Amino acid sequence: MYMKKEIINLKQVCRYYQVGTETVKALRNIDLSIYQNEFVALMGPSGSGKSTMMNLLGCLDTSTSGSYFLNGVDVSKMTDNELADVRNKEIGFIFQTFNLLPRSTALENVMLPLIYAGKNKHQRLQMAELALNQVQLSDRMTHRPNELSGGQRQRVAIARALVNNPSIVLADEPTGNLDSRTSIEIMGLLEEIHRLGNTIIVVTHEEDIALHAHRIIRMIDGEIASDVQNKRIKTIKDYQLVDEVG
Repeated sequence: MYMKKEIINLKQVCRYYQVGTETVKALRNIDLSIYQNEFVALMGPSGSGKSTMMNLLGCLDTSTSGSYFLNGVDVSKMTDNELADVRNKEIGFIFQTFNLLPRSTALENVMLPLIYAGKNKHQRLQMAELALNQVQLSDRMTHRPNELSGGQRQRVAIARALVNNPSIVLADEPTGNLDSRTSIEIMGLLEEIHRLGNTIIVVTHEEDIALHAHRIIRMIDGEIASDVQNKRIKTIKDYQLVDEVG
């Protein structure tokens, strides 16, 4: 029987913060495995630990105790420089606020991670153009962010996240700044990226967005409260059907 590759493995991970004399236990003894080509939604109310979990999974933070294996490598004890290298090569970030450079074109924004990855100019151009084609923005490559709609800016951000062929795509509230129709389009694009083999983790507080994922993890008080397979997966076709009926 074929076993999917384990991309992420957390073992007894804790993350504590000292705030004055109080110790805030943001994550408590987390055990978690995520496998290749999973589509996971990470949910939880404010203060649940989901943002801390996202920062840890994205190697933006390290645990107080426990271990985090990414593709079989323990990243929990790495230096800041080593973590920066892992972030660039292994993780594609999609943010709610897009985080695009305002004076750079779509193509230049997508090329940026490739500079840090040491790719030459020809490679950067080729890979960035391919990523923008993948998100249907081949006709907007020379446009700056202020010349693009919100949905197009998020597509540029998704292309930038994909350009290094990362192990995981980590999307933090990817539809938070978009209207409902554009949100549906972006989730449809994430569905397509998942279909092509990418591992996707979406951090969201919106139930409707979480239903696009195949697995839903809910956090409360720094712990995983539930971790279930989604039996009513929503796809972009469901919205198209509603439009047709309406």
